[in-house]
Amino acid sequence: MPTPAAPPRWTIPLGAIGVHLGIGSVYAWSTLNRPIIEALPPLPWWAAPPYPTFTTALALLGLSAATLGPWVERRGARVAARTAALCFTAGLALGGLALLLRQPLLLFLGLGVLCGIGCGIGYIAPVSTLVKWFPDRRGMATGFAIMGFGGGAFIGGYANAALIARVGVAATLFVLAACYLVLMLAGAQLLHPAPGGGTPAAPAPAPQGLSRAEAVRRPQFALLWGMLCINVTAGIGILAQASPMMQDLFGKTPAEAAAVVAVISLFNAGGRIVWSSASDVIGRRATYLVFFGVQAGLFLLIPRLAAQGAWWPFLACLLTVFTMYGGGFATIPAYLADLFGTRQVGAIHGALLTAWSVAAVAGPVIITQLAGRARAALPPGASRVHIYDQPLALLAALLAVGFLLTLAVRPVRQAAPP
Repeated sequence: MPTPAAPPRWTIPLGAIGVHLGIGSVYAWSTLNRPIIEALPPLPWWAAPPYPTFTTALALLGLSAATLGPWVERRGARVAARTAALCFTAGLALGGLALLLRQPLLLFLGLGVLCGIGCGIGYIAPVSTLVKWFPDRRGMATGFAIMGFGGGAFIGGYANAALIARVGVAATLFVLAACYLVLMLAGAQLLHPAPGGGTPAAPAPAPQGLSRAEAVRRPQFALLWGMLCINVTAGIGILAQASPMMQDLFGKTPAEAAAVVAVISLFNAGGRIVWSSASDVIGRRATYLVFFGVQAGLFLLIPRLAAQGAWWPFLACLLTVFTMYGGGFATIPAYLADLFGTRQVGAIHGALLTAWSVAAVAGPVIITQLAGRARAALPPGASRVHIYDQPLALLAALLAVGFLLTLAVRPVRQAAPP
């Protein structure tokens, strides 16, 4: 029986983008915050959705990716992406039902737990397949996929607001569940194993590189974990406070700040493909050295620009930071494949994403707590232009540590050539 012809390899990034556009909408959930609060009975701030729900979803993204990474490698990208689609959209639908029934716990289980697990599986599902299809352009290939995650945030923000205005927040979640299910299943259908990469029924006879268990014991894994954690901590810390920061430092209105946040999501998405593609040319290590060195300088420069009222230079700094925030996510899978080979790169990537879980909590806490204390210490009517000086200096110091960690990364001699 003749062997079926392999599909064109450029369909694989398209499938990955479809999956990531769906789960990437998790970063647009801030548009759901007030409608959800208004639809539920009053609760203490620490228990009231959507804040614990969103944090749980991001934490479970990393934890489920780490826990289920070996399963994703065994079952293949298509099965994993379909599972992610079912989990994520079932979580949205359960969230809509919870709002109709006014049940906060049900909302937490849907948007927090099920959606978080779906995000984790869907995030890593295409990675192993992509690096095997594109051994010559690993950075670019994974950049395309992870660009979809950033694009999902941009599209989701506008879609959420438009739907809520027309049909209400509960119905919005049902509509999103249906749309994302179709989109993600269509993307999953385009994911095929690479020629010679094997299938769950007939694995490749000689996979190259290290297993996940072998990789996580190497010092290079710990270094990359720290690098990703620091880069995400800095970026997500600014992301969490971008709108208040613009209002405090430059007197922008909430509407003006919201417009800039939308632009930020575009630079976040664009940076994923630009920087990951650049890493194919200049190398992964050099790319991360640029990330940490440039961002550390920009974080120290921002307070000076704020004190001078230099809005446009400030905005240029902010947008540059977010290209590197997104670029860090997109470049790390290719870096892992370079160091540890392609044998179980999806599972290794899943383990590394626990750094995202830590950073998702640490970044917002650092900047909101320190800025909040500085704001509370101000006399009535005083300028707020310096309230972010301390948290930005702390994040700059962390980025300097990331630079040193990057310098310490060396090739893994024991890994088979990828």
